[in-house]
Amino acid sequence: MKKLFCLGFAAFISAGLLSYRLETSSRVLSPSDYASCFDSEMFAGYQAEAATDAFANMHENPEPFIYADPKGSMINFKTDDGMDGSAYFIPAKKKSNKYLLVIQEWWGLNDYVKQESDWYWDELDKEANVLALDMYDGKVATTRDSAQKYMQAIKNERLVSIIKGAIAHAGTGAEISTLGWCFGGAWSLQASIIAGVQGKAGVMFYGRPETNVERLKLLNADIIGFFGNKDKSPSPVQVDAFVKNMETAGKKLEVHRYDAGHGFANPSNPSFDKEATADAKKKAVEFLQKRIDD
Repeated sequence: MKKLFCLGFAAFISAGLLSYRLETSSRVLSPSDYASCFDSEMFAGYQAEAATDAFANMHENPEPFIYADPKGSMINFKTDDGMDGSAYFIPAKKKSNKYLLVIQEWWGLNDYVKQESDWYWDELDKEANVLALDMYDGKVATTRDSAQKYMQAIKNERLVSIIKGAIAHAGTGAEISTLGWCFGGAWSLQASIIAGVQGKAGVMFYGRPETNVERLKLLNADIIGFFGNKDKSPSPVQVDAFVKNMETAGKKLEVHRYDAGHGFANPSNPSFDKEATADAKKKAVEFLQKRIDD
């Protein structure tokens, strides 16, 4: 019954979006309008998969790393569940309504992610505010076992609240782009859905795609995805299905595939694919820049 309600609600919102575009009213739909009927099927599937040894074994323990010269700092913001969220924040060089939400791997908001966030901030000519979200509320895993433990402990509702809180912190006039790897790749897509009409661009470095076409119809952002042909999560078959679902939803998706395995571009992966990563990051920056400047 709940699933039927959510599907009906999604259809209602889609109809609302159409009428919204045709009306002269200046009302901007809030992220809450899009996330109030959030379907946890994607996260439940990811969480179940992440509990298996097969999935854990696709991830090498990150090498120790301390980022010595961060350009940003940690900030707090309110979330709708009565708690605080936190993020690593690098402000734009001048006041801007453009935001890039960076979403961690399953390890947590470690120094690798902060370094990558700084890199994208630089490559985007310091014109966007970058918020790297702390999805584990301060916990950072250094081993597969601890990453699995943190994954099993977090709740879908909390993750959604963190994303909604970050978007609210950016403001109703903010233009939201998203980027993430693996766990963060999946949530990058979800964050773009939650952002609703504020969404501009979403970057997925692999990560579990959304399979609910009605939810994909809520996207305002264009999406780019980078996937490995040797990956098992998501597999090439899952990526093919994602392409078809996005076509059915009438949304823009750009896909690039590499002869690589899972986590080929993870900033904390000791054996990442250097060539594939360089190409993917170049394409990601071009994709973001075009839409941020639009």
